[in-house]
Amino acid sequence: MSGIVVHLPRVGGDVTGALGGDPVTLRLGPGEVARFGRGSATIPVELLLDDEAISRLAGEIRVTDDHWQLSNHSATQSYLVENPEGAGEYLRVPPRRAGAPIPFEFSRVVLPTRRGTTVAFQVFAPDHVYLDPDGMAGQWGSRTVMAYSLDETALYFLVLVALCEPRLRDESPVAVPTTPQIVERLRGHAACGELKARAVSSHIDYLAEEKMRISAPPEHGSCGARRNGKREALVGTALRFGLVREEHLALLPPRASTGLRDRETDRTGGGDGARPGRHIGK
Repeated sequence: MSGIVVHLPRVGGDVTGALGGDPVTLRLGPGEVARFGRGSATIPVELLLDDEAISRLAGEIRVTDDHWQLSNHSATQSYLVENPEGAGEYLRVPPRRAGAPIPFEFSRVVLPTRRGTTVAFQVFAPDHVYLDPDGMAGQWGSRTVMAYSLDETALYFLVLVALCEPRLRDESPVAVPTTPQIVERLRGHAACGELKARAVSSHIDYLAEEKMRISAPPEHGSCGARRNGKREALVGTALRFGLVREEHLALLPPRASTGLRDRETDRTGGGDGARPGRHIGK
């Protein structure tokens, strides 16, 4: 495991972050620790959670070789660790619990506040190790791991499939989808009804920087150009190495009817709206 990424959104009044200030992103390697809480001049914390119901030193995150641990320093409050991609799956870390191992690849740590809402930060635990299935029955030796350890049940993989969809459907002239287009494309999925553009961008960054280790595009040009370059590189890598294939399109919700195109196809004899030689799900 190469480490974890911790992200604290800073959106005024947003229940997923803390009030005021800029977003905070930390990268921690094995053996490193990040502390969170209200903090003070004598109790510095890496993640500042500004609410009077949160202890000065509320807890800490510690990274080990193959997972991360959460310690709850509060004497009274339990914390939740949610799996946003696990259909309500969560862990409760009770007061004074030290070193609770967290198994989720993507987690949201949630603390109660006095505002009637919650404060939360996200933890991405990349590089979950998967054994090479072809080598498990052979002679014991050095372990072979997969170069790209993607979880096909995770939301980030769904975002990757949506990015690759136009190329997989042979719509080559079509540009790689933008963030708003991905949000709209996934809206019909049971797990994506409340998916926001901010979350899609986070998943794309996570894929590029942690899961697939895409080199950053050159710094010249606009930020939008760099982000488009990152998306293009993600799609190119995923398709070249077969990480996303045609069968993965079944993970996406049905595509909306294109109206005029369907009517034109009907008039030319293709009543199901499909082009000759390939199937397009409706």
